Amino acid sequence: MSAQRLKWGLLIILALIWGSSFILIKRGLVALTPFQLGSLRIVFAAVFLLVIGLKSLTLIPLGKWKFIILTALCGTFLPVYLFSFAQTEINSSVSAILNSLTPLYTLLLGAFVFGLTFARRQFFGVVIGLIGCMLLIFNGAINNPGQNYYYAILVVIASICYALNVNLIKKHLSDLSPLSITTGNFAVLLIPALVVLSFTDFFSMAAQPEVQHSVWFILILGVVGTGIANIIFFKLIQMSSPIFASSVTYLIPIVAFFWGLVDNESLTLVQFFGAFIILFGVYLSAKK
Repeated sequence: MSAQRLKWGLLIILALIWGSSFILIKRGLVALTPFQLGSLRIVFAAVFLLVIGLKSLTLIPLGKWKFIILTALCGTFLPVYLFSFAQTEINSSVSAILNSLTPLYTLLLGAFVFGLTFARRQFFGVVIGLIGCMLLIFNGAINNPGQNYYYAILVVIASICYALNVNLIKKHLSDLSPLSITTGNFAVLLIPALVVLSFTDFFSMAAQPEVQHSVWFILILGVVGTGIANIIFFKLIQMSSPIFASSVTYLIPIVAFFWGLVDNESLTLVQFFGAFIILFGVYLSAKK
């Protein structure tokens, strides 16, 4: 398979996996708190990765560990809790649409922090995407008074974390294998996640049937949606550009929206328009 086809193939696989993650989070929150869900997601992913990639840790030079720790914090630790808390108040499909702002933040951070150049068209793309984001949030708040759309800010912060993570990996970890990066990330996070989990009531409620049911969804989310997906994502970053890799978030809302329809979620026409504006802005910012 050519490199170009492989890039697009990996992008589509990631979209299918991560687009399904939001409904898994929603199912997990039925019986778990955001802290429990986020911690279990990290623990399941870490155990899986240490089983398959323990030897790859020896391939990480000592000087690279500071970047492994940074990418673990930005790319996984903070976002898993931010998304978990956000979806206690906003729909999974809206969360996925807001996450599509990641390429815009990738562009901005790449330009102003990592020294990448950008065109005027890309700047306009950023502005258009942010307008769509505000339209989506404000209309959602008006039409869903029972939901607290201030929680949408958590998704925006998580998207910025993802954007920082993409640029850090491209600049400082491109010479490492995706398995080494991913396993290193979760080896760093395993103990902190267990500490957070120990401060919740999870172990006293783990025997409850509804809790066990939710845990199965998070097991899938941790192993497939986090562990395997991150290996694919880091490979995609290395063989393409930060903007192309983060453009997976254009496709994620499509998958998440169909899952939302299955789960009786809905979007207003104005929110559809806001989503279209976001995707158009992202298209402008990412186009060569």
